[in-house]
This record gives sequence, structure tokens and C-alpha cells, in this order.
Amino acid sequence: MGMSAEDERAASPRDEEWPEAEKAEKLARGAALKWASGVFYRPEKLEGLGHYRSRETQRNSSIQSRLKSTVQSYLEGGLQQMRALVEEHVQLASVVQVLPQIFSVHEVFSHTLQLLHGQRLLEAHAELMMVEHLRDDILSQLHLRGLSGAQATVLSYFSGLQQLNETLAKRLWDIVGGSLRLVREDPVLFVTAVRIIEREEKIDDTLLLEATFLPPGRPKGWRQKFYHVLQDTIRGARFHGAPVDAEGPGLARHLAALQRDIVCELTVVKDLMVQCVPAHYNILSVCTATYHQALASHLQEILREDLDKQGLFLLLEWALHVYHSPEMMGHPDLLPEVDVSALGPLMSPELVDQTERRYVVKVKASVLEWMQRTLEVEFKEWFREEEPETDHQGFFQSALPVIVMQMLNENIQVASLINDSLQQKVYNMALEELEAFLGRLREALVQCGKEHQQDRAVPKYYVSYLLAMLNNNLALSNSVSSLHPDAAHREVPASLRAALDRMQKKACQLLLEELLLDLQPLCLQLPSRKWLSGSQLVGSMCEVIDKYAKDFSRVRKPVFTLLLMESELLVASQYLRALMQRKMVCKSEEERGQLCERLLQDATQLRELFCGLGLDQGQQSLEAVFALRELICLKDPALLSLEVLGFITKYPDASDEHISTLLDLRGDVSKEVRHVVLEMMAQHPQVLPEGYRPIFSTILVPVPELPFCLRKGKCA
Repeated sequence: MGMSAEDERAASPRDEEWPEAEKAEKLARGAALKWASGVFYRPEKLEGLGHYRSRETQRNSSIQSRLKSTVQSYLEGGLQQMRALVEEHVQLASVVQVLPQIFSVHEVFSHTLQLLHGQRLLEAHAELMMVEHLRDDILSQLHLRGLSGAQATVLSYFSGLQQLNETLAKRLWDIVGGSLRLVREDPVLFVTAVRIIEREEKIDDTLLLEATFLPPGRPKGWRQKFYHVLQDTIRGARFHGAPVDAEGPGLARHLAALQRDIVCELTVVKDLMVQCVPAHYNILSVCTATYHQALASHLQEILREDLDKQGLFLLLEWALHVYHSPEMMGHPDLLPEVDVSALGPLMSPELVDQTERRYVVKVKASVLEWMQRTLEVEFKEWFREEEPETDHQGFFQSALPVIVMQMLNENIQVASLINDSLQQKVYNMALEELEAFLGRLREALVQCGKEHQQDRAVPKYYVSYLLAMLNNNLALSNSVSSLHPDAAHREVPASLRAALDRMQKKACQLLLEELLLDLQPLCLQLPSRKWLSGSQLVGSMCEVIDKYAKDFSRVRKPVFTLLLMESELLVASQYLRALMQRKMVCKSEEERGQLCERLLQDATQLRELFCGLGLDQGQQSLEAVFALRELICLKDPALLSLEVLGFITKYPDASDEHISTLLDLRGDVSKEVRHVVLEMMAQHPQVLPEGYRPIFSTILVPVPELPFCLRKGKCA
């Protein structure tokens, strides 16, 4: 079997068994010789010797393998105890080896604390790692042998490690907290802290990848803690100080300080801190994002306050313009490394819209207050003892349009500094407030008119101030279209146009009422025998009209023309109304001739007056007097039906009552002729053409005292 004597002795537990083996071998050899002599006693059998040799070699090899296997099993069973003893010896030897370290643990704790207090952080951390490694190695061995019960004793013995860890960590976070100052004053201390954090990260990574047992307190995650402390420092230092002043000036100072400090601090990070930490820290990106998010939250906090309009404007301007400008995040000292474009807006679109609306509400309140004061001043001015001011062309005016439009325009211009959205919101608000203001101004005019009705001497320059208001209204109307700087956004609402129109109509109405009051005493003398015989009645009317026309000339042309047209219509309707009051009936053909002559002279005189004032003959309603004269001058009453048809075709708002009253004026129309005329009118109903200026529909005639109804619905 090829075993030496020493091997045989080592493999056998008892020496006395070997004589039996020797005896067995001898017996085997004898048996083998006996078998060989029996097989090979004849010469021819020797030919098969090779075959027998091969077979026996194989059988011998098989026996040796079985024997070797048996011996090996026997030996292993004998060595098991030896192995256990050796292993125990190795363990004891390793324990003995680390005993000096174990016994010196508390002394190391004390020394490490001294190193920490002496700012020798790297040395302190090296000792801390050594003790931790010793503890963790012992705990790992106990864990592998399932001796977890003994772990509590070990942890108790090494309990001082927790205090050391906490002391070191506190020192590290103090350093990280002051990093922006330290990288300028003492970068070594900051670099040391980062080196320690990186050592701990490597230990964490190794344990997480390789170890089957995680020691207490692992992973420490100090790099993550580094980020948290740095971020908390940034947030705490800049955004959690004294409460922010909600008033504009205080907020402006606060935002200016933030702007200055953030640029300064990010410059320090970019130029100095980046060099003190590994590249994979992405320290500049982390700090930039932290400032960005902290600012976004800070602005939201400020917006919870009841900010005035200046404060709201400042925040919008700062978030949308200043923040990205070369004065802040686009500062040359920060470019190109600092990039906030990927961090989203500082204020969300929803928050911007909400803030814009709040700003508009504040501006609206301010505009309303300002306009109210302007209206109060204007109302008082109407009662002054002097005429309103005039422009260089002599037109009456007041400061009202300039004050109002300048205020609205300034607010729209200020809003345009933020964005188109705010500008449009303020523009829409301005138009709404202007519309409301025009309504209040109109009410003030009505109030002034009522006071004037009670005493025509008050206000002294009533007509002049009404004319000034018409010029003001015209100025406002012309200015509205240019309020918005962008022509594409100048959509003046119809309601504002209507308010301007109502304002103009009211002032014109009050002026015409004044003209009417001065004309009425003269009109009351129409018609009369005195007038018929040739008085200066219409001459007096012309003097009144001319006086008012001179006043009207102090208003700008479009409104002057309108006033002239309305005055002419008023004169024509009042003249016709006076004729149709049925105070006079022609008693003879001679009187009819006189009436026709008087009508011709009056209408011609009035027409020439208005033509001289600038109103074309075609624009005049006095033509109705000439047409009416034709009805009076007609010699044959039988032809009246045809003449009246021509008349109502030209003046479709003339009613049965109007025609009947005019026929009465002639004094020679029989009931039969009247019946024919009215029947003809019934057969030819008229429709008012588009653009027709009514004249007869404004004249109420007395109810005819007839014994029966000529037509249904015509009786009063």
C-alpha cells in the first residue's frame, strides 16, 4: 500500500493489532503459491500467463482502493478531536493577541476625546475606526458562532463608542454648518471633515456589499447627512429670520439683501467649496437647487401676508425678472456653471396668476379712491365764480381727463414691466373703472342740473362747465384707444363706448334744456295776431340761438356740430309745437296768406342763421316748416289729400293728430275733406326709414275734441 512505518503507526490506534496482520499476510502468500502451482503445472498453461497477470493486477488494484478508503475513514474519525483542539487553540491565540487592545479600549476612548477637543479630527477618527473595527470583529465572530447572547456584554464594554461618534459627528456638522465661512477662512478644517465623511462612506459601502452582519449604527450615511446639514444651513440662515415686512419699502430691502447674499454665497461655493469636495458631490448644483427651492417656499410664505400693491409688484418683478437677470442668477461671477433654467419657475404659473389678481384688486382700490377724489374736486369746481380753464385753442376744459388717463396709463405701464398677462389684467380693470367713473360723473352732472333748476344763477358758469365736460368726455374717448401700448390688445368694450355716449348725451341734454328755457317765453307768443302782423319774435329767437351757438363754439367740432344739429331740431320742433297748439285758426284767405308769408320769413331767417353757423340746409329739420307752409298755402282744399300724401312720405312720423291739427290751422277744411285726407293716410301707412331723424313724434298735440272716433285706437 506504499505506507511508511511512521504512517502506519500514526494511522493505527493500537500497536498490538499488527502481529495478526503479519500472520494474515503469510497465509495469503501460501494460498497464492498453492493456486499458482495448480494452474501452471503444465507447460501449455503458461501461454495464458499474461491474461492471468492482467486480471490479478486489476483485482489487486480494486482491493487496494477499498483498503485505502477504509483506512482513510478510520483516520478521519481519529483526527476530529484533534481538529477541534487546533481550532480552539487558534481562537484562543487570536483572543490573546487582541487582549492588549481590548484592555486598552477605555484608555483609547479618553485619548480620542482629547484629540477631538484639540481639533485633531483625522487622528481622533483613526482611533475611533480602530476601536469600532475591534468591536465589530468581535461581534461578527459571536454572530457567526450563534453566540448572540454574549453581544450585549460586548456592546456594554464598547458603549463609549456612541458618545465618541456623537461628539465627532457634532463637530463635523458644526464645520459643515459653517462651511461657507470656513472655505474662505480655514478650508483645511472643512476638507478634513469631508475626508472623514468619505472614510465613513467607504466603510458603509464595504459593509453593505460584503458583510453578512451589520454592526450597530451602520450604515452611518454621513454623506447624506452632510447634504442635509448644508441644505438646512442654507435654508435657516437666509429664510427663517425675522418676520418680513409686508409693506413695500421693507420688502424691497429684504429682497435686495437676499439677492446680494445669495449671489455672494453661490460665488463662494463655485470658486472655493467646489475645490474642497469630491467632484461626485455636485456641490454647486446641490446648493443652487437648495437656494432655488428655499426661495420658492420663502416667497410663498411672504405671499401669505396681506401685502400692499407695491409689495405684490416687487415679488412678481423679483421672481419673474430680477431672479434670472445678470444682477442675480445670471450674474457674470456665477456663469456658466450656475444654471437655474432646469429647476422650474420660482413661482408656479398658478401662483403668478393668483398674485397678479391680488395686485389688480389692490390697484383697483387705489384707482377707485383716486377717481373719487378727482370727481369731488371736479364737482366743487363747477360751482366756482370763474369760468373753466381753456386750452390753447380756446376750448373749455378741466384737468380731469389728464388726471384720470395719466393714472390709468401709469398703472398699465407699470404692469407691462412684469408681463403681458398682468398688463392685460390691469388694462381690463382700468376700462371697467373708467366706465364706472363715467357713470358717477354723469350722476354728478344730473345733481348739478337739479341744483341749477332750483336757481339758474347757480352754478354761475353752468353752461361753460357743461361744455368743458363735453370736451373732457371727448378727450377721454380719444385717449381710451391708446391706453394699451399693444394695438392688438386694444379691445375697448361696447359698454365703455356706451358709457361715454351716455355721458355726452346727458351733457348735451342739459345744454339743450338751458336753450329751451330761454326759448320757451318766445315760443309761448306763437302763434298770435301780433306775430302774424309782423313782430321781431323770431329775431329774438335768433339772438338767443346765436348766443348759445357762440358758447357751443367753445366745444370741439364733432360735438359742436352735434349741438348745432340738436339745437336746430329743438328750434324746429318748438316752432312746430307752438303752431300746433291750436291757439289760432285762420279766419280768412287773407289771414292764410299772412300766415304763409310769416312762415316763409321765419323759416328762411332761422335757416339762414343755422347755415351761417355751419349747418348745411340738408341737415336742417326746419325744412318741415317749409313743407307745412305748402299745406297752408294750397288754394284748393280738395287737393289737400295729395299734398298730405307727399308730406307724410317726407315726414313719416307725422300722425293723424298732427295732420288734423294742421288742417284746423287753415280754418277752411270741411269734415268731408278731413275724412278723405285721414282715409288716404290710413291706406298709406308709413315706415320710418333707417337714419330718419324724428321731429313730429317728439311733438305732443292736444287731444282733438271730436264727437266720434275716426279710426279705432286714435281716441284718447
